Amino acid sequence: MSWGTELWDQFDNIEKHTQWGIEFLEKFAKFVKERLEVEQNYAKQLRNLVKKYNPKRSARDEEPRFTSCHSFFIILDELNDYAGQRELVAEEMGHRVFGEAMRYAQELKSERKAHLQEGRKAQQHLDACWKQMDNSKKKFERECREAEKAQQNYEKLDNEVAATKADVEKAKQQLHLRTHMADESKNEYAAQLQNFNTEQQRHFYMAMPQIFKQLQEMDERRTIKLSEFYKGFATAEKVVIPIISKCLDGMINAARAVDECKDSQIVVEAFKSGFEPPGDFPFEDFSQHIYRTVSEGAISNTPKQDIGGKIDPKLTVSKAKGKLWLFGKKPKWSLKPGPAMEDFSHLPPEQRRKRLQQRIEELSKELQKQSDQRDALNKMKDVYEKNPQMGDPGSLQPKIRETSSNMERLQMEIHKNEAWLSEVERKLSSRRHSSEVNHLGRESPEGSYTEDTNQEHRSQQPVLEPHSDFYDDFEDDDPLPAIGHCKAVYPFDGQNEGTLAMKEGEVLYILEEDKGDGWTRARNQSGEEGYVPTSYVDITLEKNSKGS
Repeated sequence: MSWGTELWDQFDNIEKHTQWGIEFLEKFAKFVKERLEVEQNYAKQLRNLVKKYNPKRSARDEEPRFTSCHSFFIILDELNDYAGQRELVAEEMGHRVFGEAMRYAQELKSERKAHLQEGRKAQQHLDACWKQMDNSKKKFERECREAEKAQQNYEKLDNEVAATKADVEKAKQQLHLRTHMADESKNEYAAQLQNFNTEQQRHFYMAMPQIFKQLQEMDERRTIKLSEFYKGFATAEKVVIPIISKCLDGMINAARAVDECKDSQIVVEAFKSGFEPPGDFPFEDFSQHIYRTVSEGAISNTPKQDIGGKIDPKLTVSKAKGKLWLFGKKPKWSLKPGPAMEDFSHLPPEQRRKRLQQRIEELSKELQKQSDQRDALNKMKDVYEKNPQMGDPGSLQPKIRETSSNMERLQMEIHKNEAWLSEVERKLSSRRHSSEVNHLGRESPEGSYTEDTNQEHRSQQPVLEPHSDFYDDFEDDDPLPAIGHCKAVYPFDGQNEGTLAMKEGEVLYILEEDKGDGWTRARNQSGEEGYVPTSYVDITLEKNSKGS
């Protein structure tokens, strides 16, 4: 189908159709632009979302390394890569579709304008030929009417008797003149008519079909180009699908990597204190002050008596009460909160060991860094010594000394922390061994365990003699002597285990001075021992004070 033959008389409609085609191309280009803006905004929002929930690298390293957290970070990274692919889609659409479509639309506008101008020019030429032909036709028609009038006038004078010969001759000459002019107008009209028919034939069968053909080819190229743009629009999305699939697969693999057992183990490693559970609370026999006769073979809890039959005052119940604590004595670090210590002694043993290991690793890395820097400076110094024009070797000496000083300082720090680590590991090892031997151990205020064999003796020993090992066990743990006394300035409720409650104005015996942690060990008038805040009491140290 050719527009030149089928649409020879539809120049105006063809003009409208080609204009619509270009506008449709620009409409599609606008659609692509809005589409890529959607992709850009989507990618931007995804990146902001990832940035919002993805901590900085330093904070990320400090977070617990649970598998669930690690998988979530992987999902955030994959989502960030996914956002990058959406940006790539927008970039491809903008460059290969939107930009090309707008450029091609401008080319079509220029081409269409040239073809339409050529068509209008051909139409104007045909109109000019038609006007010339029409003017010659009108002139021929007018000359013919004038010739007819001249002929009628000549015939009228020729038939009149009164007409003179001169008038008849004049009318005859006028008739010849008009007839000659009519013949000339006829010839001109015929020539103009022939010329118009020729131009019209060329216009409708040659010029306009060629112009229409060019417009048709232009419109068909526009349609083909639109098809290519449609394909490019889809291809921009299709190209990134494999990478997007990898991102989604990465998220799925991250979900599969979540291990609840490993997370539980990490919780244990993160919060394990290294202490053993407290042993059973021993039975305190308050009937040992009652005098009674004990049969042979019965278990006796009667305290040692001297020769006179009196009870040894050293073996009072308050003495055992001072030795044994409910659920064992807690370590000082848990009873006396304070600022973080350099050796992490404020932490439980297991946590202290981990923190010391971590610090040693950090110091070792810093030491290696300083060592590499020193080696580099020494090499540079050698180069300067061999090639003085490159620099002064002496200028590097202060930096080398500073680096060596830093290395010595780091080595001292490492040795100091390794000593602390060895101490912690030795204590943990001894506690584990003690736990295996006897599960009735209890914690001391210093965080160590003391084997408590009282219960075993009470349940298994027969009647004990006055000098049996049962009493020797108590004699080994005599109450601490008082080194002074204090008066409570403020009341203290002593709700925490291992602390001692006191009232305002109460007088207590000082057993241990404050070791710099803000707590003092004391005993009240009832024989109960515990720790009280140093700032809550007014202390007076005495050399000769009653111990109990």
